[in-house]
Amino acid sequence: MQLGVIGLGTMGANLARNAARNGARVVLFNRTTEKTKEFLENFSAEGEFVATESLREFVSEMKAPRAILLMVKAGDAVDAVMEELLPMLEKGDIIIDAGNSHYRDTERREVRLKKMGIHFVGMGVSGGEEGALLGPSMMPGGDPEALKKLMPLLMKMSASDGAKGKCVTYIGPGGAGHFVKMVHNGIEYGIMQLIAEAYDLLKTVGKMKNEDLAKLFADWSKSDDLGSFLMEITAQIFTVKDPASKKYLIDLIADVAGQKGTGKWTTETAMDLGIAIPTINAAVDARILSGETEHRARRMKELPESLPKNAKLPAAALTSMVRSALELSIICTYAQGFELMAKMSSEKKWNFDLSEVARIWRGGCIIRSKFLTMLQPAQDDNAAAKKAIIKRMDGKSQREWRELVALAFSCGVPIPALSASLWFYDTVRRERLPQNLIQAQRDFFGAHTYQRVDKPGAFHTEWSR
Repeated sequence: MQLGVIGLGTMGANLARNAARNGARVVLFNRTTEKTKEFLENFSAEGEFVATESLREFVSEMKAPRAILLMVKAGDAVDAVMEELLPMLEKGDIIIDAGNSHYRDTERREVRLKKMGIHFVGMGVSGGEEGALLGPSMMPGGDPEALKKLMPLLMKMSASDGAKGKCVTYIGPGGAGHFVKMVHNGIEYGIMQLIAEAYDLLKTVGKMKNEDLAKLFADWSKSDDLGSFLMEITAQIFTVKDPASKKYLIDLIADVAGQKGTGKWTTETAMDLGIAIPTINAAVDARILSGETEHRARRMKELPESLPKNAKLPAAALTSMVRSALELSIICTYAQGFELMAKMSSEKKWNFDLSEVARIWRGGCIIRSKFLTMLQPAQDDNAAAKKAIIKRMDGKSQREWRELVALAFSCGVPIPALSASLWFYDTVRRERLPQNLIQAQRDFFGAHTYQRVDKPGAFHTEWSR
């Protein structure tokens, strides 16, 4: 087995180490040769690495057909590397873009390379720094014949799904792999925002200390309803102190969340397809608004402060309400992401196996959770699994979800994702929505016509007469 790796940043370096640990001869290239030297100084004992100082040397060190993994910044950087690389390649060679590229860019690149006889694979990789090294979730898409050649190595490199399988599967043609990774990241945005809102409520309304939050989230991370990687790391975050000040680090971090584009792409794609993903949209908006620091500072001085700041509620009651709201909102977030994937699969005729997608997210990836063990069979129309999920939305949990949203509003604590999730739930289960009035308004001022519930056809009324 051989693999060429271009780009030795954190993710690229760890994927290279992962491949070498699993028996591959790994040829390395990085624009900054100093980074390649540093890599070898630290990791040369982990496997067979070949360092190169130019792309020509890099290509010559591999036998055809070559498999070359790009881990460079999405966008123009990918095209720039390919432009330099392509004249040196031969028919049958494979380029794997393992970065967070937009699926449309992947489609464009695949069409171009196919004419040259070169395979292009767009592969989503989730798991962060640790996952890339120890076993990520991999979402490859593109030419299935090329994937057959790559799959033996990818199987070894990927994480376990916890059920004797590996967290890698062929997603579909064209940009399918990068599309599924994009939706994965959208779900990730949603869940992270939900956890942040839960933290805010517990700290602001419940007056919980970081020590208490660490214990609570650690308990939740071991539970069947909330157990997940994101819960685990959240619990750990609350325990870390700044070495210099000895204060909890979480209290010293600026409340500005960054983003690299995949969340925005998810919301744009959903709007194009006509699929509602309000929890994910709210999470993207929340990150944007967090970055508008000057606007927030100005409005904080201008606008009246929120009414009652303190809620008279026992700590145990608040904790239970937050847990229920968090659990059910996370279920809604997954539902929105899977509905978006189903719609795109139908539009593009990608034929996604959404059960397989759920399976490969059970290990290695950022959004791995115990809930996926229930969601996976539900994607195969398993009646028992579907019934179990629906049952979780009923009774005390739903009541507490509603109570928490009302409480947050009354205390002036912003919960865009938790409330959007409840709005989503109430909308999809409602027999009749008020959009009949909107359609009447559209027909009034624009003659857009409307449909009726009692007979077929399109109708227009001269309302002002």
